[in-house]
Amino acid sequence: MRTDPEADPLAGRRVLVGITGSIAAVKLPLVVSALAKRGAQVRCVLTPSAAQLVSPVALASLSRHRCYLDADQWSHTADRPLHIELAEWAELVLLAPLSATTLGRWLHGLADTLLASTLLACEAPVLAAAAMNTSMWQSPPVRRNWQQLQALERVLPLVPAAGLLACDRRGDGRMAEPELLLLALESLALWGWRRDWQSRRLLVSAGPTREPLDPARCITNPSTGRMGVLLAQAARLRGAEVDLVHGPLQLEPAWLEGLNCYPAHTAAHMQQALADRQPTADAIAMTAAVADHRRAAPAQRKASKDELAAALVGGWEPVPDLLAQLVARRSGQQPILGFAAYSQGGLEAARAKRERKGCDLLFANPIDQADAGFGSPTNQGWLFGPAGLERELAPMSKLALAHQLLSALGSLLEPALRPPAGDRHRGDHAAADP
Repeated sequence: MRTDPEADPLAGRRVLVGITGSIAAVKLPLVVSALAKRGAQVRCVLTPSAAQLVSPVALASLSRHRCYLDADQWSHTADRPLHIELAEWAELVLLAPLSATTLGRWLHGLADTLLASTLLACEAPVLAAAAMNTSMWQSPPVRRNWQQLQALERVLPLVPAAGLLACDRRGDGRMAEPELLLLALESLALWGWRRDWQSRRLLVSAGPTREPLDPARCITNPSTGRMGVLLAQAARLRGAEVDLVHGPLQLEPAWLEGLNCYPAHTAAHMQQALADRQPTADAIAMTAAVADHRRAAPAQRKASKDELAAALVGGWEPVPDLLAQLVARRSGQQPILGFAAYSQGGLEAARAKRERKGCDLLFANPIDQADAGFGSPTNQGWLFGPAGLERELAPMSKLALAHQLLSALGSLLEPALRPPAGDRHRGDHAAADP
């Protein structure tokens, strides 16, 4: 297992990119370029129709390797079939866009193209991102094929999003954006294809709150929402239905695709949104950085500098403890994960916070150390839990940490979410149960 927190989970990995005949194929050069820049070894395979939409020359240049077409499948100079070579070479497969045609070929065992033959011979995990016209996506044959695909081992299916399609129709069928494809592929490298949160619903809060002083000023904090959103996406990729209540975010908009998002800029808005959605949640992760105090009566017009200075002396009230409210309201078995930021000398206070608030798990992370806390792509800290659990989590990417925390939270569900022994498809970054 890699231990360097700066190590990219995709660096050095052999990634086979299969591109099929959907107009969304024009986005794949961005993905291939990003993979190569992150240090992955990339090979591209195009179907005949995909080769009419995106340039094989461009993909070869961006991947730093030749691009494979159907005409390359058989050669009298090759000592082994190309589709077998590619299938055995790949550690991860990105199948994007996945068209209705290739979906049907794959599910029915047809091997009449290089990509179809490679998919049937390949035993590596596959991230499959569908893309097609809304009517095609909703047609009974495609729906049946998609249901069968979801049941396959080693496949992580990525449902298309709603939006404006190339046919000028608005509806489901748009392929996930390149930023989300890369995130999902990284998750596949970290955790694998196993969807152990299937049929579970997770409620997540993320980001800061903004408490107004007047129409032009507010009290807030540097939280970007990255940790909470990555935890939400990790849960979604592991099969959960995720409700995300969030303050103002500073991250890739594509990372919100597939989540049920409820913007809530103030603590009062977040309080109500969480209360509305708690009854349907199987588990809760409270990662939001909620303000501690707010103005009892914010000014209705922009205050002058002198007026603002005078107003800051008094007129404050504490913000209700949203985490404690969630704990008090829950009925039955609903494990709750809380977060606590601490600085030098504050770990003891964070340790006591779990007992005081009554949450099942509490992750305490430092905000005064490099590569941890607000805005950082990595994080570290301590996980406190029942039966005296105190576990230090070394520096790692926030996505890797999200998987660790999901496993801890899942272990408290009934029945507990536990990985089967010897799961051979989990990557070397795979998160172990606490």
